[in-house]
Amino acid sequence: MMTSPSPSTERDRLQWHALPATEALVQHGVAPEHGLGEAEAAERLLRHGPNRPSQQPGRSALTRFLAQLKEPLVLVLIGSGIVTSMLGEWVDSSVIFGVVVINAVIGYLQESKAEAALAALAQALATEVTVLRAGRRRRIDAVHLVPGDVVWLTAGDKVPADLRIISGKQLRTVEAQLTGEAAPIDKHHEELPEDTALADRRNMAYAGTTVVAGQGHGLVVATADATETGRISGLIASAPEIATPLTKKMGEFAGLLLWVILGLAALTFVIGVARGQMMTDMLMAAVALAVGAIPEGLPAAMSITLAIGVGRMAKRRAIIRHLPAVEALGSTTVICSDKTGTLTENAMTVTELWAGGEAFIASGQGYKPEGELLHHGGSAVAPAPSARDTVSGSAGDTTLEMALHETLLAGVLCNDAALYHEHRQWQITGDPTEAALLVVAKKGGLDEATLRSVFPRRDELPFDSARQTMATLHEIEGQAVAYVKGAIEKLLPACRAMLAADGSETALETAALEAVSALMAARGLRVLALARRHLAAGERLNEAAIGNDLVFLGLVGMIDPPRARAISAVRTCHAAGIVVKMITGDHAETARSIAAQIGIVKDAHSAEVLTGRDLARLDDQALKAAALRVDVFARVEPEQKLRLVRALQAQGEVVAMTGDGINDAPALKQADIGIAMGLGGTDVAKEAAAMVLTDDNFATIEAAVEEGRGIYDNLVKFITWTLPTNFGEGLVILAAIVAGVTLPITPLQILWINMTTAVLLGLPLAFEPAERGIMHRPPRPPGSPVLDGVLIGRIVLVGSLMLAGSFGMFLLAGERGQSMAEARTIAMNVFVAIETVYLFNCRSLRLPVTAVAAFSNPWIWAGAGLQLALQLAITYWAPLNAAFATAPIDARAWGEIAVIALVAMLIIEIEKRLRRR
Repeated sequence: MMTSPSPSTERDRLQWHALPATEALVQHGVAPEHGLGEAEAAERLLRHGPNRPSQQPGRSALTRFLAQLKEPLVLVLIGSGIVTSMLGEWVDSSVIFGVVVINAVIGYLQESKAEAALAALAQALATEVTVLRAGRRRRIDAVHLVPGDVVWLTAGDKVPADLRIISGKQLRTVEAQLTGEAAPIDKHHEELPEDTALADRRNMAYAGTTVVAGQGHGLVVATADATETGRISGLIASAPEIATPLTKKMGEFAGLLLWVILGLAALTFVIGVARGQMMTDMLMAAVALAVGAIPEGLPAAMSITLAIGVGRMAKRRAIIRHLPAVEALGSTTVICSDKTGTLTENAMTVTELWAGGEAFIASGQGYKPEGELLHHGGSAVAPAPSARDTVSGSAGDTTLEMALHETLLAGVLCNDAALYHEHRQWQITGDPTEAALLVVAKKGGLDEATLRSVFPRRDELPFDSARQTMATLHEIEGQAVAYVKGAIEKLLPACRAMLAADGSETALETAALEAVSALMAARGLRVLALARRHLAAGERLNEAAIGNDLVFLGLVGMIDPPRARAISAVRTCHAAGIVVKMITGDHAETARSIAAQIGIVKDAHSAEVLTGRDLARLDDQALKAAALRVDVFARVEPEQKLRLVRALQAQGEVVAMTGDGINDAPALKQADIGIAMGLGGTDVAKEAAAMVLTDDNFATIEAAVEEGRGIYDNLVKFITWTLPTNFGEGLVILAAIVAGVTLPITPLQILWINMTTAVLLGLPLAFEPAERGIMHRPPRPPGSPVLDGVLIGRIVLVGSLMLAGSFGMFLLAGERGQSMAEARTIAMNVFVAIETVYLFNCRSLRLPVTAVAAFSNPWIWAGAGLQLALQLAITYWAPLNAAFATAPIDARAWGEIAVIALVAMLIIEIEKRLRRR
């Protein structure tokens, strides 16, 4: 009888990869030939819970709606509505509360949907597994797995939990989603050093990864949240919601504005009461000032402007999941990019070959068999004839150099992968490394389906991690031929000769072959060697048969290549002042090579690369320095990606993080803007991100950054345009109280001005095209305010012009004996007229009106026309006259209003010109 298992808390602290498999079994109290008993399994299921990640409940719809009412400026509006209700001003209070509800609804609708990353993690786990229970194998739902279960794995299986490998035969898994390494990983059962990095733990199989070859069985050592995938779930849940730069700045701006408004409202009330005015009148005056000073249309305008940006980005293949992320892109100072599937194709591709003493280059990328084979000097290699022609005579009857042809042929026949065209794209099954051999063979004119049917496999030696080779036996021209592929250090000692370019055998040049292989590896390529041997009749294929007397055919170098547009995209980002950093789980040499090819670093030889093991030795201060200094990080684990993002954020950087794997999800959520790949990305990554690229192209980020900068510019234009009205309205109320005269405009008229102009005049600014040179300026400093000193000065200037124009015309109307309703109608129209002409000033905050194409944004003209129509309606239509206390005015008043507006426009243009000097 086995010893009882250690307490789960003790087991959780163990480094299972550092223990012998037998010790791991003892720790779990299980015999490998018997497995757990049903009763014990049931007890452990109660103790550990089901094998699925726990899920956090999302906020209810009501909670999300009420959250919209907690904004400082919204609270002021609510207070104003309550005061007007208490004073019996039901129309005013109804309109104010209506504005509050509209803004809350808009905010609720644009609220990001509840986090679904944890639910996606559940989908990443297998649903049914083969397990040993009470001495017999059976299929069970993976949810019922418990620590101590013995699980069988075969090619095609998804690993259901974290397993310590007990035994395996040619067992290989793909862990790109977890570690970032594209190539399949050979698995074994031997213990490893305790400090072995996650990506190098070859005696472990992790939940959510996929078995691509071989078979084996392993001991379940962690389930649900205790797995590496589940731990990432915890990292995602613990990552806080990051406010975008605009969200932060608008929050600070709203807080400041709140105190200014409350101070001015209190000052208005105190001054009025001190002058002997009635308290009820002063309360209404204070409400009028508060309502006037609050930019009611700003939240709605921001949401709609960002939504328009979402539409623009969707046309450029970037889907925005959270509206503020649109603007955050324009603020980005650092892009931290995953390598596999983001900067690269996530498709192993043969780029170099060596055969018959000659070097060749293969063009094309990914699994699409398009491209050609070129001599290293650049001349094209003649393609092989069709597969039918290839086998019509001898296997070597080809226009390709014989050594190159034999190398390609060996790569096709000694191969278990498949390449096929489906849903308008090329796809593979099996090992990506073997698929790359099929693709390069097609570029040389060799078709695997035909070759495999004509030269069927008679026997095979599957890939073995100890032997590091694979061999297959075929009958070619009546003779048994064994083709072998594997690591060069394993194949070379077994070779007696090598194939010359013309197909003849020649002396083996071991030193030269090793040098070529080393150069390929230094360029970040994964190198495979291929060889053959003619077997005697009746001779079986075994390790002895391929252990000597081989003829070396050639070398093949492959890599997960950079995306074609990634190079220019990185260059553009650098021109825009954005630093691009690579954070990958792949090997350091591969990361350095890809980074140099893409342009992230200038020189692959001198570039500094830090590995996960290096990062683990750094304290927080040292990590901050390294995060800024180094641009390539390799063999990085999920928590370290998270630490790097946080280290950059701690130094004021606005960080965009791109990725597609489960291992990227925590950092995607932590970043100021997380960017996931839509085609090749996992559901976990997509749900953790704020933006999803539908074409998986790093270059799309460049376009999104440009859109983000343009959208931020337009938001600043809107704020610069709308605040003078609020400032001017507040000044008018305050001036009237100080002067001891009747309010020139009522709270209801102020709401009319603010809401109609925000929609009809302000929103068209969202459609302004980006100004020239937007991607040739550095990012905005993260700490810079939304409005600089120049724009604040302009807001004060325009607000003062509105005060002078509206208050002056109100007093003039009184002197002329016009009614209060007429005087207030004139004052209200002065505000709207100046807002209308100022809108054209704001199309460029720096350049003159004449520098902007007049009709590049037709929405401006349409909005101005509709606003004029509404002003005519509120001035002359009786129902609106009654509701808003307005009255018709004469032509002279309209003429004076037009003159005041044109003078204001001229003064603003003069101010801009003086600023440019």
